[in-house]
Amino acid sequence: MSLPLMIFAAGKGTRMAPLTDVTPKPLIEVGGQTLLDRALALGQQAGVGRVALNIHHLGDQIRDHVSGRNIVISDESDLLLETGGGLRKALPLLGPGPVITMNPDVVWHGPNPIRALMDNWREDMEALLMLVPLDHTHGRQGGGDFSLDPAGRLIRRGDLVYGGAQIVRPDRLAGVAEDVFSLNRLWDLMIAAGGAHGLIYPGEWCDVGRPDCIALAESLLDA
Repeated sequence: MSLPLMIFAAGKGTRMAPLTDVTPKPLIEVGGQTLLDRALALGQQAGVGRVALNIHHLGDQIRDHVSGRNIVISDESDLLLETGGGLRKALPLLGPGPVITMNPDVVWHGPNPIRALMDNWREDMEALLMLVPLDHTHGRQGGGDFSLDPAGRLIRRGDLVYGGAQIVRPDRLAGVAEDVFSLNRLWDLMIAAGGAHGLIYPGEWCDVGRPDCIALAESLLDA
């Protein structure tokens, strides 16, 4: 199974200021490699198909960084659409069917999360989110996002953190009226229908959303 990959690279990186005043967050380096290249490498290693990314803040830098690679760009320079709106705009670039989405501003230490999602995806699922137990996260502020029922379906609230990687069927995006919206809108619809599932990541995970998290992530990679 080979699925397309959408990387969300359009955020403003407000929490990462002042570094993001001059550099888009996906191009910030951790351990000598940009966050974006780390995400792209995970996709390549997992054997994904077409790769798309969206751009907004300092987007020309990202466009130049991936120039010459087999990557398509969804340009949100005029309006930042958030994750749900951004995915919907990019769908013509990705093709029909399920899509892998990934946030680049995290570091994974353990099995390839994309490969694990692909290995555990089932045709009866609407979404499969990679979840990290709260005590396996680094740099995380706040509590968890979800728990799972005995069948592995998502329940809102719990000590499992969404790690920023998933496989999702985009069909329900057409039913959202707003242009700008989060994927949380989609997940709520899927949870209500019993179609949203979760997979627990067996390794460690670091949120690289603030400058102080860079050292945390590098320590994790060196472990």
